[in-house]
Amino acid sequence: MKELLLAIVEGLVENKQEITISEDAPNEEGVIVYHLHVAQDDMGRVIGKQGRIAKAIRTVLRAGAARNNSKVLLEIE
Repeated sequence: MKELLLAIVEGLVENKQEITISEDAPNEEGVIVYHLHVAQDDMGRVIGKQGRIAKAIRTVLRAGAARNNSKVLLEIE
């Protein structure tokens, strides 16, 4: 899932060196939380107008996680 998220975000941002993705251990409900950090200048590119791009990224991650019988949550920071 981390590789999928990285591939999506690398296509959106200009400053690829600033991308960091951290992953929390699954909580008691089995949800894995991914924390995405990008450069401040690229934040708008990742979130999009009215959050549309962020919502699409979350949808793709959830679909990928469903294939592995897991649950994910994305926090963009």
